[in-house]
Amino acid sequence: MDKIKIVNQIIQERRSTYPAQFSDVPVDNEVIKQMLENANAAPNHGKTQPWRFVVFSGDGIKKLATFQSELYKKNTPEDKFNQNTYEKLQENPLKCSHIIAIGMKRQETAKIPEIEEIEAVGCAVQNMYLTAQAYQIGAYWGSGGVTYVENAKEFFGLGKEDKLLGFFYIGNIAKESPISIKKPIEDAVKWITE
Repeated sequence: MDKIKIVNQIIQERRSTYPAQFSDVPVDNEVIKQMLENANAAPNHGKTQPWRFVVFSGDGIKKLATFQSELYKKNTPEDKFNQNTYEKLQENPLKCSHIIAIGMKRQETAKIPEIEEIEAVGCAVQNMYLTAQAYQIGAYWGSGGVTYVENAKEFFGLGKEDKLLGFFYIGNIAKESPISIKKPIEDAVKWITE
């Protein structure tokens, strides 16, 4: 199969696979390293490489689960606290082989607009998604939990001007995701030829 067909197939077949669909067989660390190398090849204005990743595996996942559930408990007023949410924050990470925290490191000069740095991180994550698809492993970019909690950033090595943009959940697939039905591209494109 030529490269064009391979790339088109990988892009068209890419699916989000959620932690509940993962098997308990861990993903090889070499696959994770390749995902990160491919993330590092993403385009970015000014060659700032704003992406920052923290990889959790093994007992590290337990550490993440404890951190996010306890931060939720600490930050949530008693009348708004939901025990089910707390338990999900503790239990869902444990279904994963690896979890990659996704961060955006803001450049000190702030020369590049922040939105462009965030977009560059999005490109890096898409590269990880496509790599996961090529290896036929499951992946899901989620922005729940502590993603937008300001006092969570330090745990992930991020500063005040940086952003935590979510978590990339990874695991071998036990249950495939259904084919995603998209609207026709014509619905989102306007051609101007004259």
